[in-house]
This record gives sequence, C-alpha cells and structure tokens, in this order.
Amino acid sequence: MVRPFDELEKEYPMKLYIYDHCPFCVRARMAAGLFGADVEEVILANDDEATPIGMIGAKQVPILQKEDGSFMGESLDVVRYLDREGRLKDETRPEIQAWLDKVGEYNLKLVQPRVIKLELPEFETPEAVKYFTDKKEKSIGSFAANLEKTGQYVQRLNGDLAELETLMTESGAGLNGEIGMEDILVFPILRNLTVVRGVEWPQKIMDYLLRMSEVSGVPLYFDRAL
Repeated sequence: MVRPFDELEKEYPMKLYIYDHCPFCVRARMAAGLFGADVEEVILANDDEATPIGMIGAKQVPILQKEDGSFMGESLDVVRYLDREGRLKDETRPEIQAWLDKVGEYNLKLVQPRVIKLELPEFETPEAVKYFTDKKEKSIGSFAANLEKTGQYVQRLNGDLAELETLMTESGAGLNGEIGMEDILVFPILRNLTVVRGVEWPQKIMDYLLRMSEVSGVPLYFDRAL
C-alpha cells in the first residue's frame, strides 16, 4: 500500500529538477502542488547536459529525486508517483487528444521563440540561450521567421481555443469536472501560450487558467507576454 506523503519518513528531501518553460515539467509541478507534495524545485541551466545525464542517463526534464535518493524521469511517471492516492481521473476524451494533436502542430512555434526573451533562470547565460535556439530551430525553423508568422498562428489558436471551450464542463475544477489527466496534459500547453500577446482567451478558459494556476502553484506568463 502506498502511504500518503505526510506519513512518510523521508531519508532525502524530494527535489524536482526542471526548466520553467518546459510543459512536461509543468505536469510534474502541477501534481506536486495539487497533492501537497513537499518538493523543492531546482531549475537547471538549459545547456547543462551533465547533471540530467548523470541522474537518468538522458538530457531531459523533469527529474524527481525521490525520498530514497533515487531519480525518476518521464513526466507522467512523476505525476503518478506524486498522486499517491490515485486521485486523478485517468480518462482522456478522444476529443481532447485530438485538440492536443492539432495545437501541437504549431504551439511551439509561438512559445519557443518567446521564452528565451523572458529572462528565465534556465536562460541566464548567452550560452544557454544559444544552446536552446540552435537545438529548437532544427525542429521548428528560424525563431525570427516564426515570430513573423505570429498573426497566422494566433488566428489558428483563437479558433482552437473557441473549440476547447465547448469541451469544458460548466462546473468543477477540471476541464471535465474533477481534476484529471486531461488537465495534466492541457494546462501546461495553455499556460505556456500565455506568453503570447494578442490571444483571444475565452472567458471560461481564462477562468480555468487562473484557477488552475492558483491551486497548482504554477505561475502564468500574462504579465510578460510578447
């Protein structure tokens, strides 16, 4: 039987190694906040390959240092570990997965060229910014070119947000009523898109973002949107 966090005798304090901008890290941060896990967040430099490789054999985050000192990667594994009492509703509706797939075609083209301009801890050095830029431009193309297409991408996003609003229930904390895996998948994408200025956020989604940010402890980027 898995014991809740308040019954555990911890040999090591739990630590969550992350990047602030990373949507996969937001999944783990949400779980820690939602379920009251006593986890210290440690933000790695984006060009630090040695630390994560030394922990899990790969340059990826999030990484959870568990109470026994061992390390766990893979965001959804971390989420399930932190959801010790199985409170997350596990169902993800096909319509939500289809929405994620559609927005996944372009959302990084809006987000990635902007996050390097926010003075986030993982991008404190020019070397870290260059490392990220060089790597991501190989997959999404020139940051400058994508910024020039902002209007085109935002138009698509506005339509997709309007569609998402129709998939939200009228009551409850989560997209589908109670908080579940759908929220773990969708909120990180929406949260990162708050870095984009000029998006037409439907009221239900805005309310959801503010509510989920408060209960999870994951801040939004509205005040720094570009």
